[in-house]
Amino acid sequence: MPAIVVIGAQWGDEGKGKATDLFGDRIRWVVRYQGGNNAGHTVVLPDGQSYALHLIPSGILTPGVTNVIGNGVVVDPGALLDELATLEARNVDITGLLISADSHLIMPYHVAIDKVTERYLGKSKIGTTGRGIGPCYQDKVARVGVRFQDVLDEKILRQKVEAALDVKNQILVKVYNRKALDPEQVVDGVLAQVEQIADRIADTRLLLNQALERDETVLLEGSQGTMLDVDHGTYPFVTSSNPTSGGACSGAGIGPGRITAVLGILKAYTTRVGSGPFPTELHDEMGERLRKTGGEVGVTTGRPRRTGWFDAVIARYASRVNGITDYFLTKLDVLSGLDRVPVCVAYEVDGFRVDDMPMTQTDVHHATPIYELLPGWFEDISTCRTFEQLPRAAQDYVLRLEELAGARISVIGVGPGRDQTIVRHDPLG
Repeated sequence: MPAIVVIGAQWGDEGKGKATDLFGDRIRWVVRYQGGNNAGHTVVLPDGQSYALHLIPSGILTPGVTNVIGNGVVVDPGALLDELATLEARNVDITGLLISADSHLIMPYHVAIDKVTERYLGKSKIGTTGRGIGPCYQDKVARVGVRFQDVLDEKILRQKVEAALDVKNQILVKVYNRKALDPEQVVDGVLAQVEQIADRIADTRLLLNQALERDETVLLEGSQGTMLDVDHGTYPFVTSSNPTSGGACSGAGIGPGRITAVLGILKAYTTRVGSGPFPTELHDEMGERLRKTGGEVGVTTGRPRRTGWFDAVIARYASRVNGITDYFLTKLDVLSGLDRVPVCVAYEVDGFRVDDMPMTQTDVHHATPIYELLPGWFEDISTCRTFEQLPRAAQDYVLRLEELAGARISVIGVGPGRDQTIVRHDPLG
């Protein structure tokens, strides 16, 4: 009954899609367990074709895999239909996609409130994508959300939408000076959208547990990353759900005893999108070099990613919080051509060295990185397929990161392609 969690160990955008895709031919089920269409995975196939996925699990690109949008995900039905249409137009088989009956719907009023709230906050904004993710999770926790199963009963759907808009229209009109939304239009629009995917709604909890009983391998795919977790990230500059490995159980409906491995994804440097603290961030030409060479633009937002050196404090924290058994180090090739490569090994906070993640938000904001300089390399490593083929300095860089992170680096990415990968150890076996 093997279940493997794939989780970003930084602020997201580490390359989780490539990791999922890499092992897709050995996996029968791929489950997206949290988040919404505010995240994105890019997968590059051997023929050079690139796919940007947002709601749909990365396993959709591997024949024979059943893909599940779990109960922990919030779904904009219009965005899902657009994504399905894009894949179908490129001749991708989309029949193997199921949606949990308990996953929540992002409604038009969630998007409207998300956008006006961010504008209202001005300089204090969180940096959301404006796609209604946070407001949808708010309604879920407040127990007034709309689930996919509700759309199967039009009477229940209308009751829920009318009750929601009784309050939310007051907020839109009286607080933000926006137009009220018509409950009938909202209901009719959602019904029309969900009608096209209603046959995909299923009791995915049951199906996943049955698959595990049959000893079929299930891969649980998180979006975003550890430092964006609503409980364990750099709060309040976080997402509205739990991308850490613990969220995989609640977001998919399987027990923690089912998890057999946790594969953490690390970039060979660090990036983040949106507002919030970033101790190793670079504001100079080197930061721009990493951005340009690494193609650091958000898959979903199109926003340039902030860039910085590798942060071992965050890596150690991710190892601990997620129980990471193996790491997949991506984009090592981006660092080729540097004489020296700095690595943050600790922070200085108020004159004291701190080796672990600071406890308070204030200390994280004021943390100054303590760097260790490692020798760089100038060779093109994109064609390397074994660890021994890497330049000695690149090998030493990987081994030092492994030591600092506290978990073995089993896989190394040396380019965007599916085949541009070095496997040192098998994370699945």
